[in-house]
Amino acid sequence: MQKGKIRVQDFLARLPLFNELSAQELDCVALGTTQQHVARKEMVFHCGDTCTGLHAVVYGQIKLSVISPLGEEKVVRLVGPGDSFGEALMFLGKPYIVSAQALSDSLLLHVTKAAIVDELRRDPDFACKMMAGMSARLHALMRDVEAYSLRSGTHRVISYLLAQKGQPEPGENVPALRVQLEAGKKMVASRLNLTPEHFSRILHELGTRGLVAIHGRDIVIPDPSKLRAACAY
Repeated sequence: MQKGKIRVQDFLARLPLFNELSAQELDCVALGTTQQHVARKEMVFHCGDTCTGLHAVVYGQIKLSVISPLGEEKVVRLVGPGDSFGEALMFLGKPYIVSAQALSDSLLLHVTKAAIVDELRRDPDFACKMMAGMSARLHALMRDVEAYSLRSGTHRVISYLLAQKGQPEPGENVPALRVQLEAGKKMVASRLNLTPEHFSRILHELGTRGLVAIHGRDIVIPDPSKLRAACAY
């Protein structure tokens, strides 16, 4: 996407949360929306800041993270184009429990709580979509807790790789896929609750077994069915 000003209504209309609103309704939401350019490494907000609305990513990537009592960072979520964050805390009226930082130059839309509440009061279907979105986030969080508690590191890495959107690898007889890590290895390792060293060891082991081929942030999966089967062990 071109890095510049956008027509807010056009982008909002592509978000799952707003894609069924009429043009007039989108105009109303857009009145409570501001564009926010964030440079790489710049903070969007800090843990403890007041939550005044939700953010949607137009382009770029945002890291949501927390800091442990020992000062170690844990990546909670990586947010890319077309995704949003901050919905739940907006309704609780509580400060942010995570910090948000741009991993690349990014353009965000900030939709105020007032604009969202006005639409919720007017349209019950919009309220249902908002609840569905937050329920999906809760379900994803529960899956993460299950993975951290019950699944091995290898299982977590394999599940992560298979969940990425891959591109068919040309010139292969089997349906090989090339996927790209959504961030640097250290960041992805934290997202999977692994140390960077453990994450690298697992990738190396999978490579030794012929299940993946590593090319920087690009990972080629020669046979996804074999990699999927490895989760059973």
